[in-house]
Amino acid sequence: MGSEARAPPAMRFNLTGFGKFHNVPENPSETIVRKAREVLGDRPLPFGATIAGCTVLDTAGAGGLEALRAILDAALVAGAASPKEGAEGAKGADGAEGAEAVVVWVHLGVNGGATRFAIEQRAVNEATFRCADEMGWEPEEEPVVAADGAISRVRETAFAAGKITEAMQKQGFDVALSTDAGRFVCNYVYYQSLRHAATHGTRSLFVHVPPFSVIPLDKQLEFVGALLRFLASYGAC
Repeated sequence: MGSEARAPPAMRFNLTGFGKFHNVPENPSETIVRKAREVLGDRPLPFGATIAGCTVLDTAGAGGLEALRAILDAALVAGAASPKEGAEGAKGADGAEGAEAVVVWVHLGVNGGATRFAIEQRAVNEATFRCADEMGWEPEEEPVVAADGAISRVRETAFAAGKITEAMQKQGFDVALSTDAGRFVCNYVYYQSLRHAATHGTRSLFVHVPPFSVIPLDKQLEFVGALLRFLASYGAC
């Protein structure tokens, strides 16, 4: 007697990008996030997944921490208050029954010198900014979270970053696996998000994108759409 395969949990995606900073008055990650719902086109996300939120963050570390924590916590409350996609008697967009929804953070940030996308596997407990952030903070070898101890401490995403990278490459995207998100605001936000995810049972992933002069907006939106669809099917892979 065979057993039916259980659908993966429906994912509630929360996307973030960054606003302007220094010599980047129009941040590509902000544009992508503001247009995020366009990435779906006529194709809904599989297994009942949804884009639950799109937020543009200030390009700031400690000065933006309160706002970051607020949106991370708000997603937990929203997830608890909303009907769970895939709960008993409910079905996803593809008709599959599944488990409770999972809150997933997908953070986007620009790497001005990049020529391709980068899936970030981890973040480091170190803030060493090459220049002041948008709120004037310029730390050097300071911990992102003092309670976590040494600045050498690393937190990794619960997603199989290598597997995600390979899947995107097979779809024709120029993307690489990265184990170094830098020590600037991108790493700061990612570390905070990974720590929050470990505490609350959510998931977090950071993706560095190149400038639009390297990969145009339409192609970057296509990439984000493909990434979300793969992550939505992650539990079935």
